[in-house]
Amino acid sequence: MKILVIEDDDEAAAYLVKGLSESGHQVDLAINGRTGLERAERGEFDALVIDRMLPELDGLSIVSELRAHQNETPVLIVSALGDVDNRVEGLRAGCDDYLSKPFAFSELLARLEALQRRSHSATETRLKVADLEMDLLKRTVCRAGRTIDVLPREFRLLEYLMRNAGHIVTRTMLLEKVWDHHFDPQTNVIDVHVSRLRQKIDRDFTPPLLQTVRGAGYSLRAPELA
Repeated sequence: MKILVIEDDDEAAAYLVKGLSESGHQVDLAINGRTGLERAERGEFDALVIDRMLPELDGLSIVSELRAHQNETPVLIVSALGDVDNRVEGLRAGCDDYLSKPFAFSELLARLEALQRRSHSATETRLKVADLEMDLLKRTVCRAGRTIDVLPREFRLLEYLMRNAGHIVTRTMLLEKVWDHHFDPQTNVIDVHVSRLRQKIDRDFTPPLLQTVRGAGYSLRAPELA
């Protein structure tokens, strides 16, 4: 998942970003409520992890503002305010789950996974291009019925390419959507990962699906889209 963490405490923020990143998620961080709301409003995230007590704009106000503008991104509130009344207030404000501090990181992961399952239940849970298939819930990839082992970053890269099948995806787009957008646009990290991914999904199969579009970027194309 691509997750936005809105947390002003340096230690807590570092803990969340490190743990979520090591678990295979792409993580962005905002350290105050106003900036967090601005980023969340763009609708680019699969889930939001929001501390309740924030400078400039508190967590529940962020959620209320998002819901008022029909932004339904799943929200997990984390807060030291954890009694029943606080949790009820959070849920009524529009958050999807509420986790009291201190918490076990494994529980936070489990709750985020549950939110992802819920959000996907009403939307697509599988992507398919020709005989290449991706299960977004099980986090698996297969082609022609054969399982393909991919790393977390490769999974995110392939998911983005599959969601944009038939279209040219530029390196800038990949940097913004799959990598930290602060990467140097001239870096060869994308080419290296695309090359590794191509080896996995095309080397032992026909026809090849992952195409390099000279001077433009890449495109994942089924034969009928070519």
